[in-house]
Amino acid sequence: MAIFTGSGVALITPFHEDGSVNYEKLAEILEEQIAGGTDCIIACGTTGEASTLTHEEHIEVIRYTCEVVNHRIPVIAGTGSNCTQTAIYLSQEAEKAGADGLLLVSPYYNKATQNGLIAHFSAIAKSVHIPILLYNIPGRTGVNIKPQTIVTLVKENENIVGVKEASGDFSAIAELMSLAKQQLNGEIDVYSGNDNQIVPILSLGGKGVISVLSNIAPDKVHEMCAAYFRGDVAKSTQMQIEAIPLVNALFCEVNPIPVKAAMNLMGKETGPMRMPLTEMEEKNQQVLKAEMEAYGLL
Repeated sequence: MAIFTGSGVALITPFHEDGSVNYEKLAEILEEQIAGGTDCIIACGTTGEASTLTHEEHIEVIRYTCEVVNHRIPVIAGTGSNCTQTAIYLSQEAEKAGADGLLLVSPYYNKATQNGLIAHFSAIAKSVHIPILLYNIPGRTGVNIKPQTIVTLVKENENIVGVKEASGDFSAIAELMSLAKQQLNGEIDVYSGNDNQIVPILSLGGKGVISVLSNIAPDKVHEMCAAYFRGDVAKSTQMQIEAIPLVNALFCEVNPIPVKAAMNLMGKETGPMRMPLTEMEEKNQQVLKAEMEAYGLL
């Protein structure tokens, strides 16, 4: 049983102007996401600026998110680190806080070998009891989790159930699905990690998306997935194509700079970025604003 099917939001973390976490705003955003049809909340991932949260803040954001959501939809906590012991600590604390699952990014900077990745993820998996999604995003981490490595991890660890795929490599994702069919009877949960590739990954047997776009258009991303699963592939495909200009604008600077700018343009007052991320350049913000208007968000 997949942790979720459909649209999961890679949720931003709102801050006050002084840089502290704005929990009142976080609760408001969570309610908007649930009302918009989002199928799962992913807290403290890349989009949530987890890398600039203290460990205490990281755990508290997860705990508070679980408390507000209160089992209405699943909550997946980002608890990956390039230090295995840190990832174990965060994962165990997230489980205690009530998370339904974990999202573990591959260790960045260290550039572990494939054997190192297997050892790292397996050690974390053995330390908790809730299901785990790997997160393959070589553009940020400098490390690619190869298809056979993913299959090996799923086969050897009962609670590693799948992967958020943001490599953009469809050949590798197709290979992953082929290996999973041969070695796992097809039992693997794959989610798109890129908003411009939702429908293509669904067509390869994906279970949904972990979406940045969903922060500002939860109903649209949910419907894109729902339409596909009820057999209206034409509608889902059209929705994917219509979203591309806005998705491009949301990634014209490094995530989550543009999506937080977009939310502020919508009056959601999610606050500033934490350094080293800085506010969006004015010329790029104008492009973003125009695409949001064209998409019907402003």
